[in-house]
Amino acid sequence: MLVTDKKQMKTYYQALIDREPSYVGIFYVGVKTTSIFCISTCRARKPKFENVEFYTTFKEALDSGYRPCKICKPTENANEAPVQVKAAIKMVKETPKEKITDYQLKQNGISPELVRRWFKNNYGMTFQAFQRMYRINHAFQELKGGKKTTDTAFDAGYESLSGFGYTYKKFVGKSPKKSIDNNIILISRLTTPLGPMFICATDKGVCLLEFVDRRMLETEFKDLQKLLSAKIIAGDNQHIKQAKKEMAEYFDGQRKTFDVKLQTPGTGFQNLVWEYLKEIPYGKTSTYQQQAEKIKKPKAIRAVASANGFNRISIIIPCHRVIGGNGNLTGYYASRQSRRL
Repeated sequence: MLVTDKKQMKTYYQALIDREPSYVGIFYVGVKTTSIFCISTCRARKPKFENVEFYTTFKEALDSGYRPCKICKPTENANEAPVQVKAAIKMVKETPKEKITDYQLKQNGISPELVRRWFKNNYGMTFQAFQRMYRINHAFQELKGGKKTTDTAFDAGYESLSGFGYTYKKFVGKSPKKSIDNNIILISRLTTPLGPMFICATDKGVCLLEFVDRRMLETEFKDLQKLLSAKIIAGDNQHIKQAKKEMAEYFDGQRKTFDVKLQTPGTGFQNLVWEYLKEIPYGKTSTYQQQAEKIKKPKAIRAVASANGFNRISIIIPCHRVIGGNGNLTGYYASRQSRRL
């Protein structure tokens, strides 16, 4: 929302002058004289107080007619993990079998409070839960590779098989012995110029890519777990890493198509529609009518629109390239006011 409290506005303005990093993502400042908006750490020349207004989300700044600053890139950097959080995540990934304590974080110059707050706000979970998920994912991979449950449990830092079994079943859904042939869905987070996104993948490929503020995202997670008979836990695999790399290249203008493998559970009709979506060229658009005709079902316009709405893999399966019959953007992507997709 637009900030109207004068005292709050002056506090935010001083944070802008001081380039205060702790206010990144807390406010977005719109500069009336240039029609751009920035985050608190922007290096650009500072405007006068009377020429600015403050918003609590970047979407509100966009809706008010402001453009993202090319220097501070607010839609991307406001949601990027701070340096200390990145360092904490690196510690988890480099030592997945070890529990990172507050003491260890402090020893590495990392504020435990900052890490906890960021995870709660951006992942919807605690840092400790994130760690446990990574440890269980690592254990899951070892068990699938033939390692004994006892060895896996104690190597992962658990003092008893019962404690390991309880935590393992909580995240994976089955006991270690019964989950060897089971599957899990890994979830990670990435930032883009359009905002932060969640990405999910199995061993077969990416199965979800959605903006974190997507409506009904929790329902999508539940549906995906049911369709794939798998639990979602934090982690990375080769498909997630490849997708992140390709997404970065896409937004940098170095890539127009994607090569990462996908897993798209759905009906035969839905997959037919999604396959056609991937054929819409970069920079081009299509309509629901054209989609229906392309798949040789000219009367199935509403069914095609519905299938588009069930697409879980944004951007890579480009449902944003489908426009209404009047030539306007429709649905969720219209609200993002983006021309870079």
